[in-house]
Amino acid sequence: MEDNPKKLGIRRITRDFPPAHFLFKVEAFSLLAKTGVEKYESDAFEASGYKWRLSLYPNGDNKSNGNGFISLYLVIEETENLPLTWEVNVSFRLFVLDQIRDKYLTIEDGDGAVKRFHWMKTEWGFAQLISLDSFNENGYLVGDCCIFGAEVFPLARNCKWECLSMVKQPEDNTIILKMDHFSKLDRKYYESSVHTIGDSKWKLTVYPKGNVKFKGKALSVFLELLEANKLPPKRKVYAEYKLRVRNQMNDNHMEFSVERWFSATSVNWGYPQFMTLKVLHDPSKGYIVCDSLIVEAEINLVSQVKRLS
Repeated sequence: MEDNPKKLGIRRITRDFPPAHFLFKVEAFSLLAKTGVEKYESDAFEASGYKWRLSLYPNGDNKSNGNGFISLYLVIEETENLPLTWEVNVSFRLFVLDQIRDKYLTIEDGDGAVKRFHWMKTEWGFAQLISLDSFNENGYLVGDCCIFGAEVFPLARNCKWECLSMVKQPEDNTIILKMDHFSKLDRKYYESSVHTIGDSKWKLTVYPKGNVKFKGKALSVFLELLEANKLPPKRKVYAEYKLRVRNQMNDNHMEFSVERWFSATSVNWGYPQFMTLKVLHDPSKGYIVCDSLIVEAEINLVSQVKRLS
């Protein structure tokens, strides 16, 4: 008595040659079944660069409607050594040897579907591999011994992942530029040291006497994204930040909030007229104390991109 080959979308055919990757012999099968073990897992074997094992349910996988059948599954192993976003797509076949006719019953999905192994799904197979009646009557169990097998053919995968994260309150998110001897500064502009916030490099640029049309009228302050020319084409970096001149007498700081997408064609953004020089140099305002000015950029939200293989 043979199983219906179309049952559950499973294709069963016979062939002469053995499976390419693994054979698993069970001696005294009836005694194994009588132990009450739900499943027995073979040792691991290697196929196409990955480790696998067979998981055999001698009395059927009852949780998956396998009662009255032998259930057999292919399980991927040693996944802890694979990349974080690992995924293995395979075409596989499972086998049972007809020891009387010396032919292998080959069991596979009827539509030849590729199965996707990943961290949430580490095994695929057949709850109704072969009925116990067919198994016992058609040469698959001889002398209480049986032989199962597997062959596994992974499909080449070259998928790359990109993960965009919006990082709120990133670590070390404040750039500080303290400008001592402010009254004696004679350069057009001054820059902070470079800070890495998120996965981007930033700096603060201050024009003590203003830039462009506000030269001689206002303090100009800008945040700049560095190495923007190294970004992939079309890549943008988002930032929500505050530009601030600290009041060194109290907490009444002068600050403005900015929301901006930076790119290779838009590398800096700020205020050319941050505050008038008159207000800046007013001693009662507390912005310049002991001839020092403190300017800050505080990035409170930044986009970050990770490329994963």
